[in-house]
This record gives sequence, structure tokens and C-alpha cells, in this order.
Amino acid sequence: MKKIIHVKIKKGSPAQILLWIILFLALLVFSIPFLFMITNSFEKFSYALPYPPKLFPSRLNFTAYQYVFHLPVFMTAVKNSLINTVVTALAAVFVSTLSAYAFARISFPGRDTIFHIYLFTLMMPGFLNIIPQFIILSKISLPGFSGGLVGTRFGLVLVYVAAGVCGNTFFLRNFFRSMPDALSESAIMDGGGHGTIFFKIMLPLSKPAIGTMSILAIQGFWEEYFTAKVLVGAKENMITLPLLLQRLNGQYATRWEWVFAASIISLIPIITLFILFQKKMVIGGLTEGSVKG
Repeated sequence: MKKIIHVKIKKGSPAQILLWIILFLALLVFSIPFLFMITNSFEKFSYALPYPPKLFPSRLNFTAYQYVFHLPVFMTAVKNSLINTVVTALAAVFVSTLSAYAFARISFPGRDTIFHIYLFTLMMPGFLNIIPQFIILSKISLPGFSGGLVGTRFGLVLVYVAAGVCGNTFFLRNFFRSMPDALSESAIMDGGGHGTIFFKIMLPLSKPAIGTMSILAIQGFWEEYFTAKVLVGAKENMITLPLLLQRLNGQYATRWEWVFAASIISLIPIITLFILFQKKMVIGGLTEGSVKG
């Protein structure tokens, strides 16, 4: 039996005061740049940021937001980002849960070796894979995609799902392994197989872990830039919000209020998602009492 050591910090003790000071300083470090971005999105610049920097707006000017909303490709970028993120997240979560369950609960030849390969792929920087991915997608010929999958939504989603499966599998595998063996044993004794164990037992108990993984996956897919730039960046009808943000950066000069406004608009869905589902994150003790002694 593993012993869990709980460290309790007394209320009002020097340790708690030091902890609060560290947390407050960390909050300042991370919030000041964000506050600067919000403040300056209401300003109007001549291609140069103000000096000294402003942390509070001198006026509420929504011209930058109006400019971003009225861009011809803005709604196209929102639609593409939304479709790409939702489809990819659903596919990646479905494949990852099945993969994680197999590595955690099913004994098959080469299981550990394959999982080590999964871990090795996590150590590879993503930009090193982009050329092989581009070549492979360009060679794939499917009905309706005679010119290959480069420049198509299907090709981009396929790469996103493949890139996210390994990390998500690693995350969920440990969660599935922490489940009591008696849960699956009782299902087997009642005549159930792996399908019953997975869909009737593991999935309901792993909702917080899957929810946490889904939120992180959605954030990653929503903000992804490099792969989208290489695979679909040449097509105007496939532009995403990160690609639109990059386009607002001029070659020689940049209207920073436009960039700040577009950045805030693109962050609103992710921040809203975290606020709404923060209480659904992974918590411990979900399986306590699920097995009778």
C-alpha cells in the first residue's frame, strides 16, 4: 500500500504568508503583459507602441475591434478555427481514450515497446516532422482528393489528430492504470468484455480526466499556427485565426492595436471554456467506495 503524505500549512503561519507572497508575485508577472495588451487595444498608434508603456487606457476607443470584425476574412477564419478545433478534438479524444485503455488494461505482445515509441515521439520537436508530413500528405490520393491532402481540411485534421494522440494517450494511460483492478474483474465475472469495461466502467469514471484533456487539446488546436501555415496557409478559404493574427503583422510596420484586439478576440473562447469547466477538472478519489470490501 502506498502511503500518501499530506503537508498542512497552518493558517497565518510564516509558510502560508510566504506562499501567498510568491503567488501574488507570480500573478503580477503573468498578468501585467496581458493587462498591457488589453489596455493598448483601445488606443490608436502610428505603427509604434507608446513609451513609457501604458497599463491603463487613456480612452475607450473600439476602432481596432471594429477594424478586425470588418476584415473580409475574419468570419472565414473564425469558422475554420471552430470547425478544425471541434472535429480534431472529438477525433483525438476518441482515439486517445481507446489507445490509453489498450496500453493500460490489455496485455498484448510489444505493448511496452510501442508505448516507448509513443514517448519518444513526444521528445521530437514538432517542426522537425513538418516536411515528412507534407510529403506523405501530398502522396495520399483519396476519392475527392486527387491532388493529395495538402491544402485540405481533412489533411490538416489528420495531422492534428496524429500529433495529439501520443501525448493524450500518455496522460490518460496513467489515469486508467490508477483504476482498481476489481472494477474490471467484476465486469469480467459478469460476462462482460473489454467493450463493456471501457464504455460502462472506465469512461464514466474518467470523465474529469477526459474533460481536462479535451480542454487542453482544444486550446492547443485553437492556437496552432505553424502546421496550419505550412499545410493550408496558401489557401485564402482555409485561413484560421492564428494565421489572421500573423497577417496583421506588417512586413515593415505593425498597427499593434489591431494585433492586440485580434489576440483578445481569439482568446475569449478559450478563457470562457476554462471558466465554465474549471470545476470539472481532474480530482482525486473518484473511485473510492466503488468496490465493496
